[in-house]
Amino acid sequence: MYLVTGATGIIGRPLVEELLSGGAEIRAITRDPQQAGFPVGVETFAPEAIHTALRGIHGLFVHPRAAKDNTDELLRLAAEQGVRKVVVMSAINVDDDPGQQPSRYNGDRNAEVERAVTASGLPWVAVRPSSFAINTLGMWRGQLAFGDTVRGPYGGFAEAVIHERDVAAVIARALLDDALLGRRMSITGPEALRLDEMVPIIGAAIGRPLRFQEVPAEAAAQAMIRNGLGEQFVRALMARYRREMERPATVTTEVETILGRPARGFADWVADHAGAWS
Repeated sequence: MYLVTGATGIIGRPLVEELLSGGAEIRAITRDPQQAGFPVGVETFAPEAIHTALRGIHGLFVHPRAAKDNTDELLRLAAEQGVRKVVVMSAINVDDDPGQQPSRYNGDRNAEVERAVTASGLPWVAVRPSSFAINTLGMWRGQLAFGDTVRGPYGGFAEAVIHERDVAAVIARALLDDALLGRRMSITGPEALRLDEMVPIIGAAIGRPLRFQEVPAEAAAQAMIRNGLGEQFVRALMARYRREMERPATVTTEVETILGRPARGFADWVADHAGAWS
C-alpha cells in the first residue's frame, strides 16, 4: 500500500495512475476527497485524516507543497506507523542559494522538506526534477489567445524542461524499487531548448505559425507584476534567466537510466496537451 500526498496535483494524479498500472494499492491525500475523481479502488483521505491514512502504508510520497510546514509531523507519524520508505520531490536547483530560487518567493520550501525527509531516519529517495514543461502554459497561453506572437525576455535562455508524466514515473519507480534508496536524483528532459525554440514547437502541434519576439527584461518584468505576480518572484526569475544565459543548461540521462526508455521531449509534451492551448 502506498500513500500519495498532493494527489490531485500536476504530479500526484499521474503518479497515482503510474502506481495503479504497476498493480499497487493506493491511498491519496487531497483537500476535497469527494471531488478527487480517482478510479475505483483508490482510497481518498483529507489531510486531517493523515493518521488513519498512514496505517499499513509501505511507501509514502511527500509532495513539498502538500507537506510544507507539516513535514516533521508527517514524518513522525509515518515512523510511528511503520512506513518503510519515503520518496520526496524537491527541485533540480534545491542546493542553490535560496535567494536564487524563484519558486521560494511563491512559498516553495523544497530544501527544507527534502532535508527533513533525508534526516528523518526513514529510508528515503529524493527526486529533483527540472522545470516542468507544463509551466509554458502559464507563461504563454494567455498571449496566444490574442495572436500568434509570444513576447518575452531572454529568448536565448535554454533549459531541459521535463514532462510531468516522466517525473511521476520516476517517483513511482522509486517507491516500488528499493534499488534507488538513498539517492538524490536530478532528472530533466532529453534536451535543452531555448525559449524561442519552444514556441514554434507549440505552433507545429496546434497548427498555428507561432513565433517568439524578445522584449526588454524590465518591460517584461513590469508586465508580469501588473498581471499579479509577486515582484520578488519576478525579479528572481529575471535574474535566473540572465545568470543562466551564461552557462550550459543542465541535461541528465537519469530518466532513461531509471526507466529504461528515453525521457519524453518537449514536442511529446506539447502533443499530449495540444488541446490546452485553445
